[in-house]
Amino acid sequence: MNNSISMSLPHANSLETAISLFWGSDKRIVQRERITGGDINLAYLLTLSDGTHIFMKMNEKQNECFFTAEATGLAAIAQSGTIGTPHAICSGIEEGNGGFSFLLMEYIQRAGRNRDYWATFAHELAALHQAPTAEFTPGGKYGFIQDNYIGRREQRNTVHDSWVSFFRDCRLEPQFRQALHYFSTSDMKKVDRLLSHLDEWLLEPEYPSLLHGDLWSGNVIMGHDGKAWMIDPAVYVGHAEADLAMTELFGGFPREFYDAYREAGELQPGYECRRDLYNLYQLLNHLNMFGGSYLSSVKRILTVYGANR
Repeated sequence: MNNSISMSLPHANSLETAISLFWGSDKRIVQRERITGGDINLAYLLTLSDGTHIFMKMNEKQNECFFTAEATGLAAIAQSGTIGTPHAICSGIEEGNGGFSFLLMEYIQRAGRNRDYWATFAHELAALHQAPTAEFTPGGKYGFIQDNYIGRREQRNTVHDSWVSFFRDCRLEPQFRQALHYFSTSDMKKVDRLLSHLDEWLLEPEYPSLLHGDLWSGNVIMGHDGKAWMIDPAVYVGHAEADLAMTELFGGFPREFYDAYREAGELQPGYECRRDLYNLYQLLNHLNMFGGSYLSSVKRILTVYGANR
């Protein structure tokens, strides 16, 4: 596959240039309203002189790569035709006002929630997980056409033929390496046992799935069609169970969602025994981003999966 998805996001040399290019030279920003939420970027609702609304993310100038990677992930999900995602319009770097990078996206005007909101979301997520993936992993089954980010940290997506080896090499090992200073010698023995015996815990999936990659409740919004839409992806091709496990990490979704997902037949037997191992990756990432408040959760899981058997 060529990198048409990753190369499709236009770049603008300034915010003013972007507005002129995509909305017309006679348009200007008349209001900039801060939107709260999120730990990585600043977010704003821009209102143009003709009343058009635009969603804008901002970060430091050198972090435009966050936005191009996000746009690639959104485009991959949208290409599946299974579930709503906002359209990324362009990224750019503003040299004025202290300098910043930005991402302009369509603004999602939320509607009333559909009656079967959670069941519909579950069925659309299952459809995403069943969508073809071969073009995203040239020469293999698991990974992605480019590396991206999980939060503000790099996420390696080197293509592998084996899901177990991908999860070990590209998910757990890099996080453990970054977190070495948190672990004792006895902890590291558990880490070594876990990584060397990972195939005793994880199963190869029946087929690879395109994953959102960071699927907690904060990354699901209600779209203008009254259905669930995905935002802020960390996309890659992997085992569908990893997405489902992430939904359960920080509070979870209503039982209706999980019942409907199971109806789609996506879970292999024993998922509950693997769930915490998938979430070990997410918890290690939070440990490396935010510090020791996540260490006890990491060590609890490590004790279960890294013990002598």
